[in-house]
Amino acid sequence: MSQPDYSARILTSIDEVSEAAWDAHLPKGRHPFLTWRFLNALEQSGSAVQETGWAPRHIWLEDEVGAAMGAAPLYAKTHSQGEYVFDHGWADALHRAGGQYYPKLQGSIPFTPACGPRLLAKTPETKKALISAMVQACEQWEFSGVHLTFLQDEDRALLSEMGFAAREDRQFHFINRGYKDFDDFLASLASRKRKNIRKERKAAQGGITIKRLTGDDLRPEHWDVFYQCYIDTGQRKWGRPYLTRAFFDILHQTMRDDILLVMAFDGETPIASALNFIGSDALYGRNWGCLTHKPFLHFELCYYQAIEAGIELGLPKVEAGAQGEHKLARGYEPIATHSAHFIMHAGLRDAVSDYLTRERRAVDHEINILAKHTPFRKTP
Repeated sequence: MSQPDYSARILTSIDEVSEAAWDAHLPKGRHPFLTWRFLNALEQSGSAVQETGWAPRHIWLEDEVGAAMGAAPLYAKTHSQGEYVFDHGWADALHRAGGQYYPKLQGSIPFTPACGPRLLAKTPETKKALISAMVQACEQWEFSGVHLTFLQDEDRALLSEMGFAAREDRQFHFINRGYKDFDDFLASLASRKRKNIRKERKAAQGGITIKRLTGDDLRPEHWDVFYQCYIDTGQRKWGRPYLTRAFFDILHQTMRDDILLVMAFDGETPIASALNFIGSDALYGRNWGCLTHKPFLHFELCYYQAIEAGIELGLPKVEAGAQGEHKLARGYEPIATHSAHFIMHAGLRDAVSDYLTRERRAVDHEINILAKHTPFRKTP
């Protein structure tokens, strides 16, 4: 895989390059999920590795004299788990046609439906070189396609220009419109919605203590509790937890300043926790779990505490993860999310392209309808 002005090599482990070398390609600001530390924690903990169906195949771009030009997180996938953009139907269609959908190449952050850059380079030309390298690798390895998810606008436009099909979905984000505090946010809501949120918070907070922990306030025992909560949530959803216990140990050692862990205590006993990551443009809600059922505690820890923290930190938004129309009544608004897909099989590529055209219209229609049911006060 080479061109006259660059060469691309595949990193089968992020530690084939240094932390400083990888992070030098990150955009300005705080992007916790794109850092070498986060990606290395996934690999070193055994969470995102070949044995779990997430074999690292990161693209590393160098110029003719060996100077680094850009990078992109990339994985060889043998399934479609942990992506949050569902293509099981495409896999089934290709299988029924006598083809093989797996392995495929996935340009994403494993187990993390958070929007952000995926092509880590300074110029559009270098980003196009990264895209070309992905497609060339896919052809060389005879994989079924390349998929990049939860894209920002610049990357999305370049991928479309390079022949990738555009897909649209939606999440619910809290948008911080310059609120001074949580009460200021509540004042922007319709009276009935405002009263309902106050009622839920009062019920959730009754008899317990809630703490927000970050940096050196985090202790190993907090992670012991959180992991119990994380496992409990996975079991309740009939799923297999993706992240190992070692992953959170590594996070504690390397990224605790980027983490906000919200914990609920009944006396001295922890009963629930919610994990957030702090970026420069958003607070990212990720995982939660409880060890004792308490009405509305999920909403309190995952949504209301995140809104309060986001406002206090002066962040433009809170991304609360995938799914969940119930977030709408709690101040989170429908936001379009984007992915891009390059499928090698011509027949499947045409069928998927046609389907995505119709799906985008349906998603836009849904977002427009949902936007009319936000809890904010309506102005004439």
